[in-house]
This record gives sequence, structure tokens and C-alpha cells, in this order.
Amino acid sequence: MKRTSLFAIAAVMTAAIMTTATVAASPRTKTPSPADKVVHAVRSTEPITLDGRLDESVWKTAPHATGFTQNDPQDGSPATEQTDVWVAYDDHALYVAAFCHDSDPSKIRKRLGRRDTQTDSDWFMVAVDPYFDKRSGYSFAANPAGAITDSALSNDVMDDDSWDGVWETQAAINGEGWTVELRIPFNQIRFPKKDEYVWGINFRRMVQRKNEQSSFNWIPKSESAFVSRFARLEGLRGISPGGRVEFMPYAVTQAQFRPSESGNPFETGKRGLANAGFDLKVGLKSNLTLDATVNPDFGQVEVDPAVLNLSAYETYYEEKRPFFIEGASLFNNFGRGGVFMNANINWPQPQFFYSRRIGRAPQGYVTEDGFVRMPDRTAILGAAKLTGKLGGSWNVGFLNAVTGREFAQIDQLGTRLSQEVEPFSYYGALRIQKDINEGRSGVGLMATGVMRDVDNETLAGILNKNAFSLAADGWVSLDKKKNWAVGGWAGATRVEGSVEDILRLQNSSMHYFQRPDATHVEVDPAATSLDGWAARFNLAKQNGSLLVLASAGAISPGFDPNDTGFQYGASDIINLQFIPGYQWTKPGKIFRYALVLGGWFRNYDFGGNKNWDGGLVEFQGQLRNFWQFNTMFAYNPDTVSKNHTRGGPLALIPSGYQVDVSVETDNRKPVVFEFEGTTYQRPRSSDEWNGQLSVRWKPGSNFSLSVGPTIGFERNDIQWVTQVDDALMAATYGRRYVFARIDQKVLGSEIRLDWTFTPKLTLQAYLQPFIAVGHYDMFKELALAKSFAYNIYGEGGSTIGYDDTSGVYTVDPDGAGGTAEPFSFGNPDFNYKSLRGTVVLRWEYRPGSLLYFVWTQNRADYANPGSLRLGRDISDLFSAPGDNIFLLKVSYRWNM
Repeated sequence: MKRTSLFAIAAVMTAAIMTTATVAASPRTKTPSPADKVVHAVRSTEPITLDGRLDESVWKTAPHATGFTQNDPQDGSPATEQTDVWVAYDDHALYVAAFCHDSDPSKIRKRLGRRDTQTDSDWFMVAVDPYFDKRSGYSFAANPAGAITDSALSNDVMDDDSWDGVWETQAAINGEGWTVELRIPFNQIRFPKKDEYVWGINFRRMVQRKNEQSSFNWIPKSESAFVSRFARLEGLRGISPGGRVEFMPYAVTQAQFRPSESGNPFETGKRGLANAGFDLKVGLKSNLTLDATVNPDFGQVEVDPAVLNLSAYETYYEEKRPFFIEGASLFNNFGRGGVFMNANINWPQPQFFYSRRIGRAPQGYVTEDGFVRMPDRTAILGAAKLTGKLGGSWNVGFLNAVTGREFAQIDQLGTRLSQEVEPFSYYGALRIQKDINEGRSGVGLMATGVMRDVDNETLAGILNKNAFSLAADGWVSLDKKKNWAVGGWAGATRVEGSVEDILRLQNSSMHYFQRPDATHVEVDPAATSLDGWAARFNLAKQNGSLLVLASAGAISPGFDPNDTGFQYGASDIINLQFIPGYQWTKPGKIFRYALVLGGWFRNYDFGGNKNWDGGLVEFQGQLRNFWQFNTMFAYNPDTVSKNHTRGGPLALIPSGYQVDVSVETDNRKPVVFEFEGTTYQRPRSSDEWNGQLSVRWKPGSNFSLSVGPTIGFERNDIQWVTQVDDALMAATYGRRYVFARIDQKVLGSEIRLDWTFTPKLTLQAYLQPFIAVGHYDMFKELALAKSFAYNIYGEGGSTIGYDDTSGVYTVDPDGAGGTAEPFSFGNPDFNYKSLRGTVVLRWEYRPGSLLYFVWTQNRADYANPGSLRLGRDISDLFSAPGDNIFLLKVSYRWNM
């Protein structure tokens, strides 16, 4: 199962361990159920001053919640340090106070960090479920240094830390421990208006030096639950969610410096830009929030990492733009409700909505000669999203965005032209989901659409005019404790465009309808639309020591979600997998917890060809010294690939095996090491080795530096090069499919610096040097379809020559006396060197109002293809001319 991360599989298989590691109570006595535990909120008759001192009278008279118990390291044992919590409220906000007693206050860990950064510190968290639907809610956490994190909770065990509420906290350390107060305005959270309320609530505490997590309500590690196990919060009366209108205008200025180009009027070496826009957030009634943005700017986000991609498929990049990541969990959790475990072994995991499609770089190209200035992204003229609940149990998300026409500017000896490279477009996504019977079952719907105003011939041949998708998902628990669950989804896509566009789409790597030996697909040269469907179903046992995940999925040949979504890999797949596992959640002599899993997986296409097959076994856990480890072994027998020849006939892929190992040291220490290594071996065709060592240094409470060098080596005897028409090559249906041996080396590193001056003033830096070198030789062609037989050029009467001046190979498949026509192709060797970095200074000068200063640098060099000399290449990289962009952005939040 080459390049398939089994670490991810283990992570989701251990959802019962990791997602419930936040709550605890003792198993040595009868554990109260969530319904038995009640927290009483008291209305405050005096103003509460947030100073972390707990000297208001309400904290002296209100009943307190105590009796925390561990989830880590001793699952179910009483907490070693006492915690007392009080809850109060007034007309406008909920107040929570906690006294975190400590037997040795001098050892309290207090690390500063940027918002939503889980620093290695002591923490206190409160989580509330205002709807008391036992599925959703909010969490708020603070540490002794004043750092904060918050998140929106959904699907019982999932959290989305991109949600940022506007709330306040203060903490203080004293001779008996540390205290903290939180003020959470009611208008920052959603709940229906009632005369009297019952909410769900839970508290959690982290004592970092002991690696101890304890909670007010205990959830065993062997159970997959969180919100559904909250205690009851009673006593809230006479409150209202209130209105919420936030208006946030922004202004930004940018200076770009890049190497000048002689004669090019667009590359003079410097350029200045300015822009303005605004964001608007409106609370509609008590359950819905409208977010709108006009001319949004995303200049403060981090650059995408450099990657080497020799496949036929695009690279997936994470969304980093605040407008799109906040509240994205409702869209991203499609198909995952009720079944928390997930293992996508060689399953392309189609996403119906991928927000980075909106505002991406223009997809068109210029057909005129001359100097060109191409826009680096498509302007988003405006976007709006509506999120919240309807009818008490319907979760709703509706996003709309409009992007403008983009034009490339062309200069022909002083004459200026423009050419459209991206059409005016509309993007829409609708998501609704209903929880039934306190989340024991549920149903949902997802719909997406793109409509483009394509009015020129060039764009009409490469862009779909319209694209739509419609899908439904659901789940049902098979028993009262939700140990067993069945879930899944099914959906369809439709793409419309010109004849040229749909022909291009049928022949693209997503579909390969032109495969000459395929009996179940064929190209329709007159088609103006393409339809397809996909579905996946899971049966899981996700509580207890024994875990089981059985999955079956299918993606029809015409399915294509990529206009609004993302799918890595081709359609035309039938996927089957069965992964049982067993977990130990009680600490033993060697392990604090452990998981072993194994199983089988297989892929077919719709023609019945077995495209992938194999089995795996994996073992992961945490040692008594808090070191974590993971090991995996997988084996794949011979299979046939429908994608190896990139639109050609089937080809045999030899058997192989994969070994993964990872180790992480105790993250409480000032220096933390993490190692990941993997190898994939195909004895008949290839071998690959990859390793990464990460070192994180934390010399002080407000500073951390991490360095993560990576190295990779690969030799692949059947790396794709090109294809050439030749009617004489009947064994491969009239075309020669050319491959080569590649010797590939990748060196890189990710360097991150986090310096927190105060919880509201932070500096972050990211730097990624990256070198990838590939040398091709031993060129060959597939000799026979559905085989591992290749004709090596230069043997058996064939010839191959290389012209150093032009950088072109010339091949005569049967030599000078043969009848086959010679053909040529360029030297595919490469030496890609990249240096990308960004520095971000962020200051929240008042709640919700931000100032950013950003410096971004990009530089690249391509000299000496096919040859790696580390000293020379590093020198070339750092001496290469680079682009420097300086950005200043200020926003101001008005809460009306």
C-alpha cells in the first residue's frame, strides 16, 4: 500500500482513546451517569471583575463542582490534584471560575502561545452544550499564562478550532495553585430562547508536568463519546442570546520586490498595491449567523509548502484563509456522522466541497506573444455564509461566493493587450444535517454548484461551464450504548461544457475513458456533459477493547467533484476493506496504552480488474515514560494498474511491501524529538526510503523553535515519461508507452519559530528549504498490455541517442533497418530547488481587532538537472534571485 499513511489509520482507529482523553471519573466506585451529575449556575447580583482572584461574593456562596477523575495517565483513577469550579451568570454572559489546587505551585507550567495553540502547559477548559442536543457545543480553555483556545463541537467527538469567539479570561498563581475566571458573552454562542434552560457542561484540567488529564465527568478511553456524556447545567433563567452584529472593515498595503527583467515593463523590480474591504457577522434570531465579506484579503496566511509531485494528479493544500476555515466542520464532516473511525486505504476520499477552489489562480493561458503579467489569484468580489440550527435539530450551512473576471496583461513592444484567463463565476455549497434521538441516528444532505460565464473560445475548451453535485449521508447506532454503528453516503455529480471541454475531461487523468482495453468505458466525442455517482458505507464497532471497521465504496467512471470539491486519484473504483483492532487502555508494566490492528483491503475497477490488494498489521501506543511509537507492515501482491500508462492499457504492478516506524519522545521536556521513517520495496521494480527527524526546543515559557529535516531516496524502474503513436505497436494498441528508471533524491526541512510576547502579540516564522533531484536513464517501453514486460531502448536492435545541445533523446524502436518511425522527447531530468518562508507579526490590539505585518519570500533555481551536489545546490538556492513581499494589514471590530 505504497505511500498510504497507516499512521492516519491508527489515529482514527484510536478515536476512542484520543477523543475521550479529555474527560475522566473513578471506576473504583459507581460512576455517576451524566444525567446524575448536575452543576448549578447562580445569578450574580454584583459585577464580576475578571482578575483571576475569585474575590467576588458569588464565588464564595455558589455551589461548586469538584471530584475530578483522571483519563490520563491512570484512566478512571481520582485526580491527584483537587479542582473546584463555580458557574455564575448575569444578563449578558456566563462566568466560570476555577481553583486549580496544586501540591507544588512552583512547578505549574505556564507557556504563552498564539491563540488556538495547544502549548505544553497546565490548562483549564469548560465545554458547554447550549442546545442540550448531546451532539454540539463550544469549548473554552485558558492556561496560567493567559493563553487561550476555543472550538466549536460537533458530531459528539469532533471539534473545530477555527471557530473564534470573542470572550475574556484572566488567571493568577498563588501559594495553593492557580485560579482562572472566564467570561463568555451569550451573544457569542447559539441557543434557543426559553424561560428556563438546561445545558450540557463539562470541565477538564491538564497538569502538564504529570501528563495528567482529568475531568468532571468520566468517559472511559474505550468509549467514543464526548458531548453526549456532559453533565447537566441548571439554574439559567431570564437570559437571552441577544443580537449580534459585528462589522470589521480592513485596509491593507503591499510592497512587492522581485528581480527586474530587461525590456519587460511588468517586471521593473518593485510594485505597490493597496486594498480595502470588510467582513460582517450578523446573528439572525438566536440560532443562525450570517457571515459576509466584500473584497476579502487573505494576505496574512502562511505560504504553501513546496512539494515534488510526479503523478498525474494535483496536490492537496490545506485551507488557511480565515473566512473559509471558520465553521468549515459542517461541510468537512459530510459522511462521517455517527461513525467516528475512518481508514481510507487506497480510497481517494472524494470531497464535495473544497474551499480552495474559490479564488484560486486563474486556469486560462495567454495565446498572444509578448511580455505577460498573469494574476496570481482570482479576486473574490463577495462571499456570504449562513450557519446555525433550524427547528432545534437541523444543522445548516449555506455558502455563496462570486469571483470576478481576470485578465492577463500583454505588452507587445509598447502596445498593451489584455486576454481573459478566468471567467466571472459563482460558487455555492449547501449542507444540512439532522440529528435524531440524541444523535443515535441522523441524516444529511450536501449540494454544490459552480456556474461560469465562459464567453471566449480558449476558456470554453478548458473549463467546465457548469458543475453540480448532490449527495446524502446518514448513520444509525445499532445498540443503546452506540457501540456498533452503520453510516455512509451516496452522491452524484454532473458536469456541463463545450464538446472540446468534455472531450478533454473524458481523456483526463480523472477518467481515462480512452483506455484501449477497457470494455466498460468509451469516449463520446460529441458529449456536452458527464455524469457519475459514488457511495461509501461503513460498519464499525467503536467502543470497548475490540474495534472493527468494515467499509465498502464505489466511484463510477464518470464521477467528478473537482470543480467545487477535491478527489486525489481517478474515479472508476470499487474499494473493500476490513480492519479489526484491539486496544488496551489501562496502563501496564510497559505501556500506558496500546493498539494493535490488522486487516485486508482490495480495489477493483468497474471492468472487474483487480487494481490493488493487500494486508497490513500495525501496533502503536505510549510507553510508561510517555514516549509514543507506531510501527506498521503492509504487503501488496501483484495487481494491474489502469493508471500506470496514463490513458493506455492495463499494466502489471509487481508485488511489494511497506514498513513504517515513528517515535516521539516525552513532549513535556524542553527538547522533544520525533522520528518518522518509511520504506517501500518492490524487489522487481523499485525501492524507496524516506525519513524525517523533528526537533522542538522550548527554552522558555514564550519561545519555541522546531527544525524538521527530511530526506528521501527512490529508485523506480518504471517511471512514466511519455507516449507516442505507432500503428506498428499492436501489442499495446498502436501506441508506445515510454518509461524509464529514475534515481530521485529529496532533501528538505521545515523550520518554525513561535515567539509569544503576550497572548495578544505574537511573532511566527516559517522557512522551508527544499531540493529535489531526479535523473532518468534505462528508457524502455511497455512490450505487452497487462504485463510486466518492457523493451529496453538500446537493446534488441533498438537505438537511443542524446543530443547535449538540444537536450533531446531520439529513439529508433527497431533500428536503422526497421520500419518503425524514430521519435524524440526532451530530457526529463530535474533539479528543483526552492526556498519559501514567511514571518507574521500579529497584534490583537483590542478584542477582535487585528494588525498584521507580514514578510514573505520565495526563491527557486533549476540549474544542473539530474545532478545532486549538496554544497553547490545550496549555494545556488541561496544566491538565486527571490521575490519579497511586505504586507501591512489592519482591521477594526465594531460590536453593535
